[in-house]
Amino acid sequence: MIIQTNGIALFYQVSGKGNPLLLLHGNGEDHQIFTELAAKLAEHYTVYAIDSRNHGQSQRTDDYSYETMVEDVYHFIQDLRLEQVDLVGFSDGAIIGLMLAMKAPDVINKLALLGVNLKPEDFTAESYQEIRETYEETKDPLFKLMLEQPNIELADVRKVNNPILLVKADNDLFKPETYIQLLAALPNATLKFMNGHDHGSYIVNQDLLYPHLMDFFSSK
Repeated sequence: MIIQTNGIALFYQVSGKGNPLLLLHGNGEDHQIFTELAAKLAEHYTVYAIDSRNHGQSQRTDDYSYETMVEDVYHFIQDLRLEQVDLVGFSDGAIIGLMLAMKAPDVINKLALLGVNLKPEDFTAESYQEIRETYEETKDPLFKLMLEQPNIELADVRKVNNPILLVKADNDLFKPETYIQLLAALPNATLKFMNGHDHGSYIVNQDLLYPHLMDFFSSK
C-alpha cells in the first residue's frame, strides 16, 4: 500500500489483526527483510512493515536524514490514527524508533531496538573504515548518512521512559560499550544478547526473535 504522508509517498505492507506494531528496516534494505517475522507477529498484531524514504518502493528524495525519517513515521502514525503502537526497529530503523520515542513518547508503547547506535563513533574502527571506503567508491548517500549521523546525546536518551528491549549481536558493527551506556541511560530497558550472530544474521529474513519479542511485548 502507498500512503501520502509528510509530503512524500511511503510504501507499507499491512497484515494481521490486533494492536498496531511497526517494523522499520535498516540502511539499504526494505520491509521484505521482515517477511518471516511479520508472518508470525501478524497472528497477534496488525503489522505495518514500512519502506523508509529512499528505500524499497517508497519515494526517492534529496533528503537523507534520520530526523526526516522520524517525521515520516510520526506522520504515518498520525495519518492512520494509530494509538499506542509497538515498534521493532533494526539498525537505521532502531535509530528512527529511538528518536521517535524521544520526540513523541506518547505515540509509542514499547520498542525493540535491534543493533542501534547513537553516533558514528559507535562503529568499531573496522566497520567505520569499510563504510567509508564503500562511500568513497560509490558516493552512495546512504553510506554518507551512516558516516555523519545520528548524533544522539546520552543525556537526551535518559528522558525516554518507554519500555525498551535492546538487542545486541556477538559480532555487531558497534562497540560493546555502546550498549552498556545505553542500558545504563535508558530508565526502562533490558538487554538481550544474540550469541553467535553478526549485526543482521538474527533478523534479516529470520524469525529467531519471535518468541523473545512476544515475551517482551505481551508482558505487563
